[in-house]
Amino acid sequence: MPAWARADTAAALPADGEAFDFEALVAHARALSQQPYHAPDERYGQLLDEIGYEAFMGIHTRKEAALWADDATPVTVEFFHLDQNARTPVAIHVVESGRSRRIAYDSDLFRYDDPALAERLPADLGFSGFRMLGRGDPAGEWLAFKGASYFRSPGGLDQYGLSARGVAVDTGYGNDEAFPDFSQYWLIKPEPNATTITICALLEGEHVTGAYRIVLSRPNDVILDIETRLFQRRDVQRLGIAPLTSMFWFSETNARRGVDWRPEIHDSDGLAMTTGDNQRLWRALVNPPRSQYSAFQDNSPKGFGLLQRDRVFDHYQDPDVAFENRPSLWVEPLHDWGRGHVGLLELPTDEEVYDNINVFWVPAGKAAAGHAWHFDYRLYWGADQPDPPALARVMATRTGRAGAPGTYEDQSVLARKFVIDFAGDTLDQLSDDDPPQPSVHASHGRIENPYVQHVEQTGRWRVFFDWKGALPPDNTPVDLQATLRYGDRQIAETWLYAYYPEALPRQLHSEDATV
Repeated sequence: MPAWARADTAAALPADGEAFDFEALVAHARALSQQPYHAPDERYGQLLDEIGYEAFMGIHTRKEAALWADDATPVTVEFFHLDQNARTPVAIHVVESGRSRRIAYDSDLFRYDDPALAERLPADLGFSGFRMLGRGDPAGEWLAFKGASYFRSPGGLDQYGLSARGVAVDTGYGNDEAFPDFSQYWLIKPEPNATTITICALLEGEHVTGAYRIVLSRPNDVILDIETRLFQRRDVQRLGIAPLTSMFWFSETNARRGVDWRPEIHDSDGLAMTTGDNQRLWRALVNPPRSQYSAFQDNSPKGFGLLQRDRVFDHYQDPDVAFENRPSLWVEPLHDWGRGHVGLLELPTDEEVYDNINVFWVPAGKAAAGHAWHFDYRLYWGADQPDPPALARVMATRTGRAGAPGTYEDQSVLARKFVIDFAGDTLDQLSDDDPPQPSVHASHGRIENPYVQHVEQTGRWRVFFDWKGALPPDNTPVDLQATLRYGDRQIAETWLYAYYPEALPRQLHSEDATV
């Protein structure tokens, strides 16, 4: 057993003015895991109930009061107020010259649109989190922590979207899911010319405790190197490492008339994976009719992430939220993670305000009380994954009625056509006289009439096929897989999809409809 995993019940965090280091935080998290969990007491609940979205948006940080505002550091730090949705105060410490000092809450750090609210705030209300901003005019946000163990970054595109978490506990098990908190943070003051900023955090929860060291850099995109030490208090059914959470409502894949005036609404459109044996996979996201969990088994994964590949404004038509600029987020393990699976939980949604997509790594073996875990990884927040495949990539997934136009009445109402667009250098030299070949498979039912078409207007190659069959057993989805080959070579990443057969109407309009 490594030294960091051995018990030390005497471990304590440094008091104000004492030296701080990461190993002391690890020892404290380990000691906490052997003690009963005490949930934080909720204070001022009635007051926080009144600080909803509009009230929260009327609370502003005083820029001149930000941490390091008068120093020559690469960033400044602003603090988040407690509100209706972030009710548990967190302790925030600054570490200067190696010594720790807790930052006291003070309502004078904020400016309030509602003076009456400001007068009612207690002196010990507390912070819900913080954000780091780069120097400049305007000062762009780099990273923000708020609520449970959630954090996110706008990346190089300067647009917030999906989020990350410190850990996922029993995600997909309904009411059994738990949300441990980052209860304390230590912000290490950087030197004026520093290229990295270090943040340490203590994780506390009913099932698990942990110590995190996060090293932030921004060469262009935002990159986080994360050291994670976890200690289990209780058994866990599903322990999720490096969890990501995003929103997918509809795209060109599953759009329906009348749902919304915008053509597409999603923060991410697919899960990309590079397996331990260097397979490149693209799982197009779905908005399922019911909760769906998919497990992609692997050994020593190279990386995985939720990406936003569609970057065309015209596909979204919403200048206010700019879905085309939502960041992608890629996870790169920094050591051998061994056996396990990438878990994808997709939840049904009919609104854009809910994150219904969850992705994480689940290590093999039982996540039992007393176990210690060590996972280090790198997060890339940017427009794309850091190592895009040399293979052609999936650019769009569309579905519709099977068969050729004018033959719909001859088809089963369960039959469905799939159309997948691929693009990349491996396809650029091919022609209609020398095309790639589609390779398509289904876990249930049968594939009919697979073929490819070169779309001159976009330069892409398009794979067509029809799926036909009866409903799969036990109300499970049909797992579909497609790629492109040229001779004996695979020249495109592998497209994956979970299809839930459902009857399409034989007519899109009533017979007496008028235009």
